[in-house]
Amino acid sequence: MSTSAGREPNLELRDFLRSRRARVAPREAGLGPDTGRRRVPGLRREEVARLAGISADYYVRLERGRNPNVSAAVLEAVARALRLDAVERAHLFDLARPGPGSARRRVVPPQRVRPGLLRLLDSLTDTPAMILGNRLDVLAANALAKALYTDFDAKPHRHRNLARFIFLDPAARGLLTDWQTAARGAVAALRLYAGRHPHDPRLTELVGELSVHDEDFRRWWADHDVLEYTHGTKRYHHPLVGELVLDYESLTLPDDPDQALYLYTAEPDSPSAHALRLLDSWSAPDLAAGSGRSPDALPPSRPRPV
Repeated sequence: MSTSAGREPNLELRDFLRSRRARVAPREAGLGPDTGRRRVPGLRREEVARLAGISADYYVRLERGRNPNVSAAVLEAVARALRLDAVERAHLFDLARPGPGSARRRVVPPQRVRPGLLRLLDSLTDTPAMILGNRLDVLAANALAKALYTDFDAKPHRHRNLARFIFLDPAARGLLTDWQTAARGAVAALRLYAGRHPHDPRLTELVGELSVHDEDFRRWWADHDVLEYTHGTKRYHHPLVGELVLDYESLTLPDDPDQALYLYTAEPDSPSAHALRLLDSWSAPDLAAGSGRSPDALPPSRPRPV
């Protein structure tokens, strides 16, 4: 059903605001103990409006996705009232203030990895490294990253995706020591991407496939959590070298904010460092097989499109 302004309601904004409101207890928001009976968890709509300094009617329209002209000041006030972190705040702005022409379905163009970055990736022979792009697609991976995770280069083009590996490849549940944390993080990263690119048909296809095949994915997708990978620690139980604890750093590429270089390192002289060297020696014969770059990655012999 269309709004009175002739526009469809913003359902993603509606669901995100409802999910955040449900997670803030009145005491957390500084409203004091609540002695009344509540039909829903978290804050009431009128409480969010009061905390944000706007009218209840205005907030209700916003939460229903029926206020297409919301100002940045109101969004900032709502973000403070709902105690959103920096990533959630950015996601709120993405959902509430889409760019011109966003209502049209647009194909997100294939991403290109610069030849210099591919050479850099190939030169990192003792550190697992990969380049992730839209939808957590694996655009390129060096030999050690393939040995750590899987040979993405051997998979069909549309299967070269980290979220798909985590949820649909049986090896992932044995490899990732804390599979649930890794899986929920992948879902939240896809949610963040969805806010930036709401009309990417390949995202719709991926979410549909994962929803059909995995109940956990369906449940966590409905939570509307968002996450931006920047740095952290991951734990693995590799079938060949055993336990690994690796720190990762995500370096966003300046010419494409949806493309990032991921580097995985171990504490010097730790058991994980020794295990990583063992994995490196095991994977060395495979270096001649190629760099593991996706067809989405630009071949080195072609210039980068302008």
